[in-house]
Amino acid sequence: MTSSAFGRTSTAARRRNLRHSLTRAAAIAASAAVATAGAVGTAAAAPGRTGPARPAISASVLGPNVVVFDPSMSTAEIQAKVDAIANQQITNQFGPQRYALLFKPGTYGSVADPLRFQVGFYTEVAGLGQNPDDVTINGSVDVYNQSDGTALDNFWRSLSNLHIAVTGPGGNGNSGCYANTEFWAVSQAAPMRRMDVTGNTTFMDYCTGPSYASGGFVADTSFGGATPINGSQQQFYVRNSTMGGWSNGVWNQVFSGDVGAPAQSFGTTNADGSAAAPYTTLDTTPVSREKPYLYVDAHGAYRVFVPAAQKNSKGTTWQGGQTRGRSLPLSSFYVAKPGDSIAKINSALAQGRNLLLTPGVYATNRSIDVKRADTVVLGLGLATIEPDAGNIAMTTADVPGIDVAGIIFDAGAKKSPALLRVGSDHAGRGHGNPHRSSAADPTALQDVFFRIGGAHVGRVDDGLVVNSDHTILDDIWSWRADHGQNAGDVGWTVNTADNGVVVNGDDVTATGLFAEHYQKYNVLWNGERGETIFFQNELPYDAPDQAAWSQHGEPGYPGYKVANSVRTHAAYGLGSYIYTNVNPSLHAANGFEVPNTPGVAMHDMVTISLNKAGTIDHVIDGVGAPVTPTFQGPSDVTFYSNGATS
Repeated sequence: MTSSAFGRTSTAARRRNLRHSLTRAAAIAASAAVATAGAVGTAAAAPGRTGPARPAISASVLGPNVVVFDPSMSTAEIQAKVDAIANQQITNQFGPQRYALLFKPGTYGSVADPLRFQVGFYTEVAGLGQNPDDVTINGSVDVYNQSDGTALDNFWRSLSNLHIAVTGPGGNGNSGCYANTEFWAVSQAAPMRRMDVTGNTTFMDYCTGPSYASGGFVADTSFGGATPINGSQQQFYVRNSTMGGWSNGVWNQVFSGDVGAPAQSFGTTNADGSAAAPYTTLDTTPVSREKPYLYVDAHGAYRVFVPAAQKNSKGTTWQGGQTRGRSLPLSSFYVAKPGDSIAKINSALAQGRNLLLTPGVYATNRSIDVKRADTVVLGLGLATIEPDAGNIAMTTADVPGIDVAGIIFDAGAKKSPALLRVGSDHAGRGHGNPHRSSAADPTALQDVFFRIGGAHVGRVDDGLVVNSDHTILDDIWSWRADHGQNAGDVGWTVNTADNGVVVNGDDVTATGLFAEHYQKYNVLWNGERGETIFFQNELPYDAPDQAAWSQHGEPGYPGYKVANSVRTHAAYGLGSYIYTNVNPSLHAANGFEVPNTPGVAMHDMVTISLNKAGTIDHVIDGVGAPVTPTFQGPSDVTFYSNGATS
């Protein structure tokens, strides 16, 4: 098998057979809805200012891969630049190139001359206003079925902090179907944040089949009164957003703190006896902290806004008033570029500077150490850190308010104990050692992604280790690669990794947690009073036999394990899938395992066997029907606590 074929078959094939009928039905319904809406059209903001043609300018302090646009540029010159980057990045799944496309306050495109472009791998598109409506794009910013002819591999990109007034003919050679719609057909690690979208939005590409998608994450976003199209998205999480409803569900659609979200219906039936949509809906989000973002102030100076933490929140942070938080001048940051020494970066951090990582790949032979309270570490353009000496890529101290956002951690060939360690080793529960985490000023990770293998051989013990209490994990994807640039980059004895996410701290909250293919636990939770809202995982594809993938006398590992010592834990909206394509006869005893104690409660769980390869014997702790190559699921358990389902 060639490297190209290897890179495009493993993930893309994993869900097709089971989802074909679901996808077709969703596509038909979605196409009809958009055809109607497209005929009506959408209102758009006034056209942008015109001015003399000149090339797009990178802000020099932010490096050559940050492209900054302003509204004096013509739509044609902006279109040429964004299209050139998209044409390079759409198929560049494991390349080293990274880009941030930033739009200064103003209006871009018009109804007569819309700005519509695609977003490829390792590309961040963001507005530079303090609020989303400070930047308007008349047109759309799209992700279609791209690298493998589906959306299953549409990873590692982002869209944030601007207003899209959806208008104009579509692209991708099919303007009739793509017209007047924002397409964001993505899978994991492709967040949409702090957006105001007026018009139609779809999270599947129903114009170019097959329309498979496996996302996804949206936060702090308004869709106005429109109903986003979920379509074939097998799972999706929407947090603190505003919408006019949700089109449909497949296996696991989760909402928390949203205005206009559908009602709770997971595991129920409709009046005609058919299964209701698998919606898990929480009225509020118990704790959250929105991602820091770069913006330009009224004087033209770059600053970074750091939103404040919220408790029991609902709706966006920016509608009806300014987002609460603090604004930091860019001068308070060490602005790093690939090739900068880690000693220099650590010296700046020790002196109290924050850290801005401009787009690129940062090879490290020692840890980046974040030791001071309220330090912000912000990556632009999916900045990537690769440990190449068996080191941990980044560590943080046990202090309040650290924020790490917008970064990929990519394992090196020499095994690291972890890629990111939050808090010192002694900081976990039950050790009696003092540390200074804070419920009022929690440490937070937003849009932080972990990769073991794929671009090259990678090895770790654990992807992410969280020792600090009161940490927020908001949109985390920890991925042991199932496919790669070359066939030799992945394999059971090649890209080795035990656990995806290990939580030792107490009072840790995960909102949007994705972890896949680890050789032991995708998630191992040792801390007390943990809470997860939305979880997606796939068990490892490539175990050679049952002996290689067994523990404590039972076959396989659960995707989500709460340690036997834990007394209090809660989780909502969880999916565990199996696809053992190397050995389809393999079993996992349970999708989820938790201790039987009254304080541990699990809500709305689903298991699936994909493509007739692999069996999960039970959903949780011996409860729930098996999913097998002959009954692929879904198998649901709506509630489990202390050994009982009610």
